[in-house]
Amino acid sequence: MSLAIGILEGDDIGLEVVPECVKVMKAAAGRAGLAIDWKTLPIGKHGHEEHGDTLPAVTEQALKGLDGWIMGPIGHAAYPRGDPTWVMPPVRKKFELFAALRPALSHAAIASVHKNVDIVFVRELTEGLLYSETVVAGAPEFRPNDDITVAMRVITRKGANRVAREAFEVARTRKRKKVTAAHKEPVYRLACGMFAEECRKVARDYPDVAFEEMMIDSIAMKLVMDPQRFDVVVTTNQFGDILTDIGAGLVGGLGLAPGLCVGERQAMAQATHGSAPDIAGRGIANPYAMIVSGQMLLAWLGRRHGEPKATAAAETILGAVTKVIAERKYLTRDLGGSAGTTDMGDAIARAIQ
Repeated sequence: MSLAIGILEGDDIGLEVVPECVKVMKAAAGRAGLAIDWKTLPIGKHGHEEHGDTLPAVTEQALKGLDGWIMGPIGHAAYPRGDPTWVMPPVRKKFELFAALRPALSHAAIASVHKNVDIVFVRELTEGLLYSETVVAGAPEFRPNDDITVAMRVITRKGANRVAREAFEVARTRKRKKVTAAHKEPVYRLACGMFAEECRKVARDYPDVAFEEMMIDSIAMKLVMDPQRFDVVVTTNQFGDILTDIGAGLVGGLGLAPGLCVGERQAMAQATHGSAPDIAGRGIANPYAMIVSGQMLLAWLGRRHGEPKATAAAETILGAVTKVIAERKYLTRDLGGSAGTTDMGDAIARAIQ
């Protein structure tokens, strides 16, 4: 089969790391014999310059016909305030990307707080403690007077069930086949209670996957002390936002934090880190997170479509990345090397050949 994948470079270092991701994905797809139809689309500052919006209508329409896309980091912190055309592009909301898959993987050749860490965090994205990107209209928090602020947390059975199911599907592809659901049911008996109930329901459909539950405060502590005990961790939106950054800190920082946002039929490769305007244009940005995000996209598409060529391409990329890191010849400065962005991308692409 042929896959249709979009390229959205984003802002700042996105213009540097996304091309390296595409380069590596093309090399792996070529080796696996996987046909990919690539489509470059404007987003972020470039989208606003061309079409007057950070998520132009032409881009939104084109994304509907794709299997997935690569999204570079967006420089939303520097966008003008008060102008609705200068916002973080609401791609997750528009395309109902309901789960973020964020691995924390340590490498022996890179300094980290812990060794032998291999965790995938699965974070719900569409509900939980709501913010502007998760609502269609209105405001999820409000201040009736200067002394009171009210915020809303929403848990639905649909949202909890589908993110739990994604976590179990991911676990099935891994050696340990274990899912840990993180919540705070004894305190939030209805909200976290519903999330926990759905996780338990889904667990019954996966007898081949081990299942446990853990309080969110306990798992935060145990991640710091004994992260090797975890395999796949599934949790709600805000809890997941916090835990995934703990995971990145355990293995070396956000430069080693790839990510994939998944929906029912599409997925978006999006590294966890921001657009890093302070180093943009200098050719020193670490492309690891973006490249592995692309690898995750191919792995997900291979699983979803039953396409062994996509799966093979993903495995090839992971092997090449691991090899380049182990050799330590072409690592960027944040990883203890002196290579540039392109140098590291080229080395990974060569390792695929």
